[in-house]
Amino acid sequence: MRSSWYTDAVIYQLDPRLFADSNDDGWGDLRGVTERLHYLRGLGVTCVWLLPFYVSPFRDGGYDVVDHLAIDPRLGDLADMAHLLEAAEDLGLHVLVELITQHTSDQHRWFQEARHDRSSRYRDYYVWADEPNNDIKPMFPDVEPKTWTWDDEAQQFYRHAFYSHEPDLALDNPRVRDELYRIVSFWLRMGVSGFRVDAVPMMLERARAARPDTDGQWLVRDLQTAVSKQRTGAVLLGEVDVAPDEYAHYFGTDGRGMTMLLDFWSNNHLFLALARGQAEPLERALRAQPAPPPDSAYAHWLRNNDELDLERLSEGERKEVLDAFAPDDSMRVYGRGIRRRLATMLDGDPRRIALAHAVVLSLPGPPVLRYGDEIGMGDDLDRPEREAVRTPMQWSTTPSAGFSTAPQDRFPAPVIIGPYGPDRVSVDEQNVHEGSLLHRVGGLVRARLGLSELGRARPEPWDMDASSVLALRYEDAESSVLLLANLADEEVVASLPADEVLALQAGAVRYVDVHVDQDYAVVEADGRIPIAGYGYRWLRRTVDGDAIGGGEGA
Repeated sequence: MRSSWYTDAVIYQLDPRLFADSNDDGWGDLRGVTERLHYLRGLGVTCVWLLPFYVSPFRDGGYDVVDHLAIDPRLGDLADMAHLLEAAEDLGLHVLVELITQHTSDQHRWFQEARHDRSSRYRDYYVWADEPNNDIKPMFPDVEPKTWTWDDEAQQFYRHAFYSHEPDLALDNPRVRDELYRIVSFWLRMGVSGFRVDAVPMMLERARAARPDTDGQWLVRDLQTAVSKQRTGAVLLGEVDVAPDEYAHYFGTDGRGMTMLLDFWSNNHLFLALARGQAEPLERALRAQPAPPPDSAYAHWLRNNDELDLERLSEGERKEVLDAFAPDDSMRVYGRGIRRRLATMLDGDPRRIALAHAVVLSLPGPPVLRYGDEIGMGDDLDRPEREAVRTPMQWSTTPSAGFSTAPQDRFPAPVIIGPYGPDRVSVDEQNVHEGSLLHRVGGLVRARLGLSELGRARPEPWDMDASSVLALRYEDAESSVLLLANLADEEVVASLPADEVLALQAGAVRYVDVHVDQDYAVVEADGRIPIAGYGYRWLRRTVDGDAIGGGEGA
């Protein structure tokens, strides 16, 4: 596998509305993000993924877009975005933004004109029908059970896979696709490094409607061509929640598809492994993961801006994860997922939260960190649906969490209170404690940046005689590393395979810790490797006593 900037990246997902308020009006903004870029760089992040900042009523976190080419005034303006991109470039940070083309807000000018006039050029920008049908399933069945809504002014039904205030765009219309390419060109010229593409399978559904004799992948290829022509090295990170045997279709057989895929299959099985305290489900998922094409990769994460969608698990497996991490109905949503933050799911245990980060950071391809997870932020289950995990970043121990000095009733969302409130969970408080979760996660991130094998090679899961230990070996022509993570609360002793033990005993190889959760004795010739409960050991295999590369200690 060749290595590109994104295959070695560590991505940090943040919501500009909720990250930092620079002008004290109560809303986070782009200037606030710019002021905190040094924090992200110090954490070890190499790429910032900005959640929606476009003009929007923010009824759906900004995914209900009113203008794809303008910044919501509450978040800043284009000059603020230009400054953010310049500051990021100075710090060596790439920036990804959202490409939301499956739908718009019902307040978008296109939809309003389409409603008012059947002869408008925008009428066929959307999907209309005289009679609704069941061509798609609702994404939020317990909140929005229907996918067609009658519009009195238009005198037709319009389709919406998501909320009724988000009408579906008709990407089978070439004029809509031209709008899409214009949006892509605009932001690439501004200086972004690429896009996280929303709801890619839904986009392809409309592409198949345009050309029924195809699988719709031509639209992905056309989008990749538009991106590549505008900026070399720009990426498309696809939200593609499908089974592994379908991944190749989205990457494209000729490498002209999505640059990276968000791997929901491995994400689901990672949480099944955490629920069981057993490595097997994640090992099984990784074995089912097809190798990506050259210059392509999978992206892995723990939690994101949405619910933890568990649809890739069997019914029995899904119940295991729900029972372990969302025992109360108030913690569940849409009949398929969990609306909690990572920290609350793992009972606020810093060891276990750090262990979960060690696991995701040891997977092949770029890891995605969710803002606030590095300090163990909690959730607000009093808020509806996915809004429970969308709360202001907690910078300081003040009641407003250092997010803003404005009255809290002006905030886009309330600050967390209770055991996960800023008086107990904040960047400032954890910065000054060497063993804090922030220091542990930062250490893991920076150590991973020194393990270039993870961007060049595919891992081989090893059986090390300890069912709770995830053991991933990465090897290329130059070096080899072994990443171990104990998913159980009790200390275990993992054992190297017999051929490695023989090599150890012959003095041909050594295993040297490059990053650990605590101090451990050196690996002896018997090949037995102790690992603490919820512990992790990242080791480099050295040949003839000569270490290749290096890493960072605990």
